[in-house]
Amino acid sequence: MTAQIDIGRDHSGQTIGIDLAELLATRLLVQGNSGSGKSHLLRRLLEECAGQVQQIVIDPEGDFVTLADAFGHVVIDAGAYSPREIEELAARVRQHRASVVLALDELEVEQQIRCAALFLTALFDAPREHWYPALVVVDEAQMFAPAAAGEMNDETRRMTLSAMTNLMCRGRKRGLAGIVATQRLAKLAKNVAAEASNFLMGRTFLDIDMQRAADLLGMDRRQAERIRDLQRGQFLGLGPAISRRPVAVHVGAVRTAGRGGMQGLIPLPDTAEGAMEALLTDRLTQAAALPQPARRTTPVVRADLNEAIAIPRALPDVMPRSEGPPPSQPSPVPLPVAAAPPDEEAPPAIEAVIREIAQTEGATFRPAAALFRDFAMRCRQRGIASAHVDLARFRRMFAFAITGLDLIESHTQAAIAQAAEGVAEDVLAPYLAILMAATQGTPMPDEEELGHLYGSASPSRVRRLLDHLERQGLIGVREDFGGERRISVPGVPAAV
Repeated sequence: MTAQIDIGRDHSGQTIGIDLAELLATRLLVQGNSGSGKSHLLRRLLEECAGQVQQIVIDPEGDFVTLADAFGHVVIDAGAYSPREIEELAARVRQHRASVVLALDELEVEQQIRCAALFLTALFDAPREHWYPALVVVDEAQMFAPAAAGEMNDETRRMTLSAMTNLMCRGRKRGLAGIVATQRLAKLAKNVAAEASNFLMGRTFLDIDMQRAADLLGMDRRQAERIRDLQRGQFLGLGPAISRRPVAVHVGAVRTAGRGGMQGLIPLPDTAEGAMEALLTDRLTQAAALPQPARRTTPVVRADLNEAIAIPRALPDVMPRSEGPPPSQPSPVPLPVAAAPPDEEAPPAIEAVIREIAQTEGATFRPAAALFRDFAMRCRQRGIASAHVDLARFRRMFAFAITGLDLIESHTQAAIAQAAEGVAEDVLAPYLAILMAATQGTPMPDEEELGHLYGSASPSRVRRLLDHLERQGLIGVREDFGGERRISVPGVPAAV
């Protein structure tokens, strides 16, 4: 099957087309400075082949969401979903062959990059039976495949480069045809740009970008000057899906428009002298005193975690795992109405010694063995028999003391202790804090408090702690790309 996409005309008025079947096999790179017409070209291409092939658009500016009105694309507002849901959505996009626009404009730059990387990786990792042909358009590709590290952290850069490299280098066998658009070739990772066999080069002025574009088009240095003289909407095309020799094309009209501001000149408002200043300063103090409007609405978190998507992320495993594979869905943790404490009742004197140690500064950051030696020494000094308290029981009692569980009413204490039975001692304190908040309806502990209870000042270790507890089915974590994290305990209504 072949299909010719009409993208515009050459200088003589002849139609310039793109062979869709060849494009699916050979990929496309679009380059041009801001204002050269890249987005217009991508829109023309998408409109012309809509309905013939599945289309997946990674849209950092929200320009392509208008395709939904005319062609039925599904718009995925990335800010409204958690990372787990983004991955599941990508899997379903491949399964059901849905044409979608992943709108990233409500996210910060690094969140956009991480979200796109997760989405692309999930597209790439789809099962073999879902390897249907699809065009994957990535606008502003220099963000997602940067040639240099820039300001993003190393983990994010590795993640996004891996996703983009897989798309361009190995995506063809999985039916994914990458179309990447960039403002500057010099900012785009070379191993991503090099995998494209088709090129559409728009206006650019920097020598390094002109030279790279000319090299890709097979032009000498003198001919490269043509790239500087291109008008808006004019591109030089080359490749097996376009032409075997460089050809100039003026991109045709489109039926939809982006959500950006007007490009042409419009008259300024006609106001009386002093009226504009009055409009700007009227009730300014009162307006500034109002709370800042939310950038977007925080999604409602479902209390029933069994309805939520629960696919564990692939993160470094630094926590102990339970035997056997993790459950696909969290199992409810029962909170009985009344239950006896799992251990024998400890003498009040021993509880007082452990509470004293828990209240010392930096206690949670000390090794458990050092804390246990301190406990034994204090007991000897006070003549308290402590031989029946081994290290494992001490760690459990210490977790009760550091979270304040030993100070609450006995009925609730027994229920929480029973629910935490079997949880490893090294993660017991933060889990008890979460369980207490869920049971008592108080706010969940934040990252800093969990880090203090866990004995770590590293935010990444706290995140891996939460991942570990989630894999064990002990908690449910919902974190959206807006930075909101909600923790709930299966079987217990989520705390606000």
